[in-house]
Amino acid sequence: MRVLYITGKGGTGKSVIASATALYLAELGYETLLLSSDPAHSLRDALGVSISTEPTKVIDRLYAQNIDPVKEASEHYASILDYIASVLKARGLDEIIAYEIAAIPGMTGVATLLKLASIYEEGRYDVIVIDTTPSGEALKYLYLPTIVGKISRRLMKLAYPLVDITKVAEPVIGLPTPSKEIVKKELEIIDRMDIIRDILLNHDITSLRLVTNPDSFSVANTRRTYIQATLYGLNTDLIIINKILPAEESGPYFKNWVRDQEKYIKEVEAMFHPIPVRKLKLFDRELKGLDMLRMAAIELYKDDDPSKVYYKGRGIDVKAYDGRLEIIIPVSFISKSDLSVERIGDELIVRLKTDMGPVMLVIPLPVITFKMSLERAKFINNELHLFFRGD
Repeated sequence: MRVLYITGKGGTGKSVIASATALYLAELGYETLLLSSDPAHSLRDALGVSISTEPTKVIDRLYAQNIDPVKEASEHYASILDYIASVLKARGLDEIIAYEIAAIPGMTGVATLLKLASIYEEGRYDVIVIDTTPSGEALKYLYLPTIVGKISRRLMKLAYPLVDITKVAEPVIGLPTPSKEIVKKELEIIDRMDIIRDILLNHDITSLRLVTNPDSFSVANTRRTYIQATLYGLNTDLIIINKILPAEESGPYFKNWVRDQEKYIKEVEAMFHPIPVRKLKLFDRELKGLDMLRMAAIELYKDDDPSKVYYKGRGIDVKAYDGRLEIIIPVSFISKSDLSVERIGDELIVRLKTDMGPVMLVIPLPVITFKMSLERAKFINNELHLFFRGD
């Protein structure tokens, strides 16, 4: 099975690209599920079909489904949420405020990931195409099983039979104790996050595909998403530049737009090399309905199979040792004299000179570097090594 995560800044056309990709896969003979957690119901607009929270048949081999993240969160977290709120209420907080504070950060994002795990385990589809914006908060929880650890999980399981005994202590401590149901649910979520992490971090199964427009805002957002996803271990195998104005049909009024778009296209190609970059023109009408989506898919993928892994490579690597941190960034075909590095707050500005002109990379730094200073930067074998040390 393949999982294709298609994302991009709002307005770049990620839902259309996801829909066109899923349609093309189904017509190639793959059993395909198109998933969306977008509350705007973009799939319905793109496909021209009403989509529910259950798999809805669009054509032979193509099904679409809207995930309701609030419903999923309620299913997975209701008992835990109730318990945390009850503890806060016992401390004297108003019930409404207690529930607001009890809400777990990234709850809806994690619930969506858990739904993906269930669908994957069913094994009904050859390809799952996901139209979503990966939440940094949700991605952090991929590491929940590692954080909790096997020993902690064993302790939770050992404590499980003793939960009823702790109820005796409630009148003494003045706080409610968790029920067996809550402990069981916590263990279940941690175990399922183990499964979803294995799925998303397996580069033979899951690929991230970034959709951008040839403008400064979209390109900057794509760069940030790529860096964040790479830090979490996801494999980006394709960059898609959407809504490119055809130069031969744009006329003099749009000449500045065409010129600027050409500049940003070159910047994306240089910045993300060697990840393949595909381009899709701005059509003369909205990409709505199966016929238009089919046209877009043919132009985008040509004779290719969209389910293949277009690129598999090592991205940004982060190493920690002896109170120091090393960030390694692949920057092919760049010499030491062609780059400069500057730290501004929680970001690193890397300026590169390339054959296609100057390129600036804005790299969000890991939280651990907040208490560190940039010690030095070295260029070794087409890699930029950045060394941080604790203050």
